[in-house]
Amino acid sequence: MASKTLLVMRHAKSSWQTTGPDFRRPLNERGVADAAEAGRILAGYHLDVALVSEAVRAERTWAAAEAAGARCPDVRYTEAVYHAWPSELLALVNDLPEDAPTALLIGHQPTLGELILSLAKPNELTIQVRDKFPTCGLAVLTYRGAWKTLDEGKAQLKSFQIPRG
Repeated sequence: MASKTLLVMRHAKSSWQTTGPDFRRPLNERGVADAAEAGRILAGYHLDVALVSEAVRAERTWAAAEAAGARCPDVRYTEAVYHAWPSELLALVNDLPEDAPTALLIGHQPTLGELILSLAKPNELTIQVRDKFPTCGLAVLTYRGAWKTLDEGKAQLKSFQIPRG
């Protein structure tokens, strides 16, 4: 049975100094620094596919992470991640190619925290995620099986970090 790794990351800190819509908010200075630190962490993973919200703050989180060393040959920007329900995010993950064992999902709260808590068997790290999944939070879930069969309570939350630059 194949082992899968799903990295779930909340976008970095965004700026509220804008008159544009929520979807267009950029990162603030701290967000750029935090995303770069996340990129240094992500550089330690062989990412096969990334699903990134099309919201500007999520796209720029990936751009800053990539500039700091994160690499992924298949980055998919999708509006489907923005305002998605956890079940909708799970459907996106279930559709990932089986020959892509390590995937990254960059999106938004509260959906990401809810997704992590639904997929992961309870442990000390899930308590931390439940208490707070802050901007740039990075959770690493592992699962033995096919993406299409990943479901509630089938994954292990192996790591939870809050990159700060």
